[in-house]
Amino acid sequence: MPLTRREVIAGGGGLVWLAGVPARAETAYPSRTIKMIVPYPAGGTTDLLGRLIADQFKNGLSATVIVENKPGAGTTLGADQVAKSEPDGYTLLMATSTTLAINKTLYKKLPYDPVKDFAPIGLVAGVPFALIINPTIPAKTLPQFIAYAKSKPGLAYGSAGNGSPQHLGAEMLKTAAGIDIRHVPYRGSVPAMLDVIAGHIPFMVVDLQPALQQIREGKVRVLGVTTPKRVAAAPEIPTLAEAGLPGFELVAWQGVVAPAGTPRPIIDQLAAQLSKLLADPATREKLNAISLEPLPPSTPDSFAAYIKAEVDRWALIVRNSGAEPE
Repeated sequence: MPLTRREVIAGGGGLVWLAGVPARAETAYPSRTIKMIVPYPAGGTTDLLGRLIADQFKNGLSATVIVENKPGAGTTLGADQVAKSEPDGYTLLMATSTTLAINKTLYKKLPYDPVKDFAPIGLVAGVPFALIINPTIPAKTLPQFIAYAKSKPGLAYGSAGNGSPQHLGAEMLKTAAGIDIRHVPYRGSVPAMLDVIAGHIPFMVVDLQPALQQIREGKVRVLGVTTPKRVAAAPEIPTLAEAGLPGFELVAWQGVVAPAGTPRPIIDQLAAQLSKLLADPATREKLNAISLEPLPPSTPDSFAAYIKAEVDRWALIVRNSGAEPE
């Protein structure tokens, strides 16, 4: 009767028989550098958040964590790199609603599948937007601006690019307010906002973080934020729903994902670190300082379900806008 593996190992001859077989002991995670890919330029909101999360992973997991910025092609370059990386927990993506929801409909040939090619880890923060206008426009309230826009069909607005949340937010405003406006795409929020300040374009929907200082200095006039509730970083600014468009809501989101197939124990380790980060009052203050809204705790499974729902929700907005990739 042949010996079992346990019996062979227990016998003295078994030690000789196994001597040439390499050991396959599991190495505890993490044992080498973790790379966080941020598909946006350095210094922006997503980059700042990515570095905050990287610090948490570094301290909580006693790991070396580096942030690598890989902007381009509407975040698809960085996302595609992560999607095709080894699913071992050492390459992560700072994902946004653009990357995992909007792009699914915007691009006819997206190089990755937002649902199938990633293992969700957790949602972190929401990105509020604001409707800003050049101060020379004779409107100090949202109803006054809507009346002004109706008197000037084809009024131009700027955005961070075709299919960006800023673009889609303005198109949502167009539908909700019944105004005729014309899109002028820029390569980023800041160049568009600078042209609003200079009076080259009259208005835009902009992410609040880069606009807040300009608002407080009076370089632009703000008519409302797009969140369902007032933003903690600027509680003096009413929501657009309060200001005259009931039900209006536009909030982008930020989260962390890994390549599909990453072992669930690793995903759970990383998710636990995100939960610790969001439970820290100091973190909430840091997020508020960069005009981000901390989101309720999520699990990898709830985040996966959320992404699927967001793909469907944004698909309708993208189609209605007529947006196409640049």
